[in-house]
Amino acid sequence: MSETLKETNFIACFWHGEFLMLPFGYLRSKNYKPKIYVISSNHFDGELMVKLYGYFGFKTIRGSTNKGGRRVLVESFRCLKNGWDTGITPDGPKGPYHHIADGVVAMAQKTGVGISVCRVIPNRYFELSTWDKFQIPKPFCRIDYYMLEPFFIPQSMDIVEAKRLVYEHMQQAL
Repeated sequence: MSETLKETNFIACFWHGEFLMLPFGYLRSKNYKPKIYVISSNHFDGELMVKLYGYFGFKTIRGSTNKGGRRVLVESFRCLKNGWDTGITPDGPKGPYHHIADGVVAMAQKTGVGISVCRVIPNRYFELSTWDKFQIPKPFCRIDYYMLEPFFIPQSMDIVEAKRLVYEHMQQAL
C-alpha cells in the first residue's frame, strides 16, 4: 500500500471483475476517510456497485462511454481538480475483458493527476461466467490488495502508447 495515496488525490484504476472487495483496500489507503467518486454505468451491475459503495461512503458519477461519456469526463475532471479521488474501470461497463478504454487516459492527461493501479486478488474465488470474469472471494480465503504508487501520463503522449502504459501498470501488480 502506497504511503503517497494517504496524502494526495489519485485516479483509482481497477478491473471491472475485481471491484467487489475494493472498498476495503481503498479505505485503508485513506485512513478510513473516503473521499472518492467512482464512475458507474447506468446498467444493472452499475446499480449494484452504487449501492455497495454507498455503504462505504463513496460517491458516484453515473454514466459510461455510451451514455453521457462527455459529461462523466467533465465531472471527473472537476472532482479531481477539487482534490477528490476518482475510481474508474478502464474495461467497463461491457468490455472487452481487460481492455483499456480512453477515459482513464483522458482523465490523467487533462488533470495531471496520477493513476494508482488498484487490484484485488483473492487466492480462492467463485468466477462468474460473465464477460468480466467477475470474482467473488470464497469464505476464509486470503485476499491480496494492491494499491500502487501513482504514475503519470504526459499530456504529449499519444493515446495508443498511453493505453499500453496503463495496461502494463495494471499487470504489474501480479
